[in-house]
Amino acid sequence: MKFVPHVIDGREVESLDGKRFQSINPYTRKPWAEVAMGSRMDAERAVVAARRAFDEGPWPKMGYNARAKILHRLADLMEKHVDELAEADTCDMGKPITDMKVADVPRSAHNFRFFADFAKLASAESFPSDTGHHMYTRYEPAGVVVAIAPWNFPLMLETWKIAPPLSWGNTVILKPAEDTPTSASIMAKLALEAGMPPGVLNVVQGFGPEAVGQFLTESPEIDRITFTGESATGRAIARAASANLIPVSFELGGKGANLVFADADLDKAVPWSIRAIFSNAGQVCLAGSRLFVEDRIFDAFVEKFVAAAKQMVIGDPLDAKTQVGPLSSETHFKKVSSYFDAIAKEGGEILTGGIGDGWTVKPTVVVNPPLNSRAVREEIFGPVVMVNRFSGEEEAVRLANDTVYGLNAMVFTESLRRAHRVAAALHAGTVWVNCFFIRDLRAPFGGVGDSGIGREGGSYSREFCTEPKAVVMEI
Repeated sequence: MKFVPHVIDGREVESLDGKRFQSINPYTRKPWAEVAMGSRMDAERAVVAARRAFDEGPWPKMGYNARAKILHRLADLMEKHVDELAEADTCDMGKPITDMKVADVPRSAHNFRFFADFAKLASAESFPSDTGHHMYTRYEPAGVVVAIAPWNFPLMLETWKIAPPLSWGNTVILKPAEDTPTSASIMAKLALEAGMPPGVLNVVQGFGPEAVGQFLTESPEIDRITFTGESATGRAIARAASANLIPVSFELGGKGANLVFADADLDKAVPWSIRAIFSNAGQVCLAGSRLFVEDRIFDAFVEKFVAAAKQMVIGDPLDAKTQVGPLSSETHFKKVSSYFDAIAKEGGEILTGGIGDGWTVKPTVVVNPPLNSRAVREEIFGPVVMVNRFSGEEEAVRLANDTVYGLNAMVFTESLRRAHRVAAALHAGTVWVNCFFIRDLRAPFGGVGDSGIGREGGSYSREFCTEPKAVVMEI
């Protein structure tokens, strides 16, 4: 059975107490790897290593060009090891192998390339003065960054968490989700091969509450915490960070609204809407899980949408043809499955889908559920979409904004004026018009309400990963 170690201070290591846990392949429902289980002692030695590497090591001082060369070499190695990295996430959480090879691994490598180049090309301010002084801004690395990544896009979101702080000269302790440990350790080993100094990137495996994740966030020796995951976990981390006045950046849950107006091009709106809810078996914070369709086209849209959902290929995620694999774990499968009981009690007609084999949920379309039902209000995080009607632009915006979340939304319309009006009115960190999941890494990414704190991407990541310093010089 494969062993997944910690990577601390430049070495692959066991836990100090020797404890391990198992990673379960969600398709076979059998263990496929043993993983080092981090304790408080392991968290502390990772913090010591990262602190020493920042305070005494070359990484913060070596300059943007030198760091960028190493980060680009890491990206090269990740592309070279695409099969190993893809298999790791597929076996850990059931993501289709084709998605990993075509999208996740290339995008993960690109995250390092983008932030390495952005950091060295970014400009800083110089302020004109009439008082005989020269004033300018420096962006100093913040220090030790704890990055806690989710299980739904393991490698991709691990790199999204760590590429910015590394590019600006910080050291990092990465804690992957316990369900998806493998790709993080592979990546950390590749970083050492690329020439990253020991202690700059550390990976500590293990669990969250009352375990290594909590111990990392409570440490007074860290300087930043960046987290992607559930809103409830974000609140717990915020409480821990507040005790030490540590800045946080959170991307949390979502219940994205997808608005399809009567003038939408259905040949585009249907495929994008399918991708928005059923890719990665619906385990996407950005999923368009609340689908609102204008009355005049409701029946025509739903007919096309259901037909497309039924055509999706469900099966073994290691099969290149599979589009929908199993849910990530037994615990998550039980959570998503429980919503079918709620739908039966609270209302809504299931047109297609349901429980599949093993830990699989088929692409499920539910029409006309009550707007106050659990399935409409709560983040299901599975391939289940709630479809309701609206009769006009004002009602569409009201329905979309009727949620505690605000990570993203989608608008399908051929009216340019409506697109701008609705995009401005929606309470969301990102609004996609006639598309979904198109990203420019310079743009702000994050959410409002229960969907997060702060923004990441481009200069927004620099603001979080550095301590801006004003220098005032008499001339």
